[in-house]
Amino acid sequence: MSELRDFVADLLEHRGAAVEALASDRLEVLAPTPLQRQLGWPELTHLGFGSQQAPGAVAIALEGDWLDRFGAILADEGRWSEREVRLPALVPPPSAPEKLLDRVLDLPNAIWRLQSMSATWTRCLMLAFRITALSDEKREKLIWLGFNLATGAPISDVLAQLRPALAQTADWHMPDAATKRVAGPGWSSGTLAARLRPLLEREAQDSMEPFLRAMRRRLERDRDRVHAYHNDLRETSLKRLAALNRTDGDRAEADRRRETLRVEAIEREYRAKLDDLRRNYALRVTVEWVQALEIYVPVQRFEVLIRRRKGQRMIRLDWHPLVRTLERPLCEAGPGLDRVRLVCDDKLHLTDTAGHAPCNSCGKPFCRACFPQGCPRCRHT
Repeated sequence: MSELRDFVADLLEHRGAAVEALASDRLEVLAPTPLQRQLGWPELTHLGFGSQQAPGAVAIALEGDWLDRFGAILADEGRWSEREVRLPALVPPPSAPEKLLDRVLDLPNAIWRLQSMSATWTRCLMLAFRITALSDEKREKLIWLGFNLATGAPISDVLAQLRPALAQTADWHMPDAATKRVAGPGWSSGTLAARLRPLLEREAQDSMEPFLRAMRRRLERDRDRVHAYHNDLRETSLKRLAALNRTDGDRAEADRRRETLRVEAIEREYRAKLDDLRRNYALRVTVEWVQALEIYVPVQRFEVLIRRRKGQRMIRLDWHPLVRTLERPLCEAGPGLDRVRLVCDDKLHLTDTAGHAPCNSCGKPFCRACFPQGCPRCRHT
């Protein structure tokens, strides 16, 4: 929660408030009049960020509408920026680059050879998204995704290590024209959308899985409770109906009709309760882009030759001195969350295993980067 507290403190100070930290999870805020009107606070406000709140403190958390309120204060400020990151000290290049490549590069159907290693600059894109899951309860989560725009590699794990280092950077520098030229151009919106979509879907699903598991448990509990209650009523009425079937007379016939109607009413009510549960537990997930940061960082670039049958292709992987980590290879179809890459025969695209899986209809494996619209044999999507 300290990151949220620091963000709120910085934001309020930027808007003219006087902020003092009373504890690790509390802030005292003296807000100017415009900020008071925007947030509905008195002039002096205590904010709490922990699970235990002091009396009179305003509870601030990721849940609720606080992110929307703070977003309204920011408007479009801070949604996109670019920075150049400089090394605090000289970091020597890795002494065993082949061993580093062996840890991150796994090509089951091809071979690779390191061609060269050189110092250069690269452009990385960090994207923040807010994921909101709304059912019988509400959950919100902020996730960061990232790409190396020069190599095409997904580097969310590298950026997760870079973020603490960037947060401690006192001096930010705007990249000059020479750095931008060396780092290379950015991606088009179409390329970014194609690369981002599978990774975002996977990360959103993984981040919300604990919430979904808890929601399923609550649904099963409520469904079992509704079933047990109505089943007991129905069984009781069926037993009465069975006993009435063994008797004759006009009164017995009327009782049988009454019990039959009661069974039908119980069944209707049961179906209605199940419909209520479906509506109550219907899940709606929204993903909203929050922020983008382009950072220009120094790297050691590995030029790696990929060979598959008679074809060959050069790819680039960057070693990041700030965190001493080599990124995973690029993935041109699929989220690319592990190090395994399959190389296609036609254009030597690198994909994860799902990006070269067999067709669900005809069973023929095909490259999703070559044929994004579907199987080339049966046209199944």
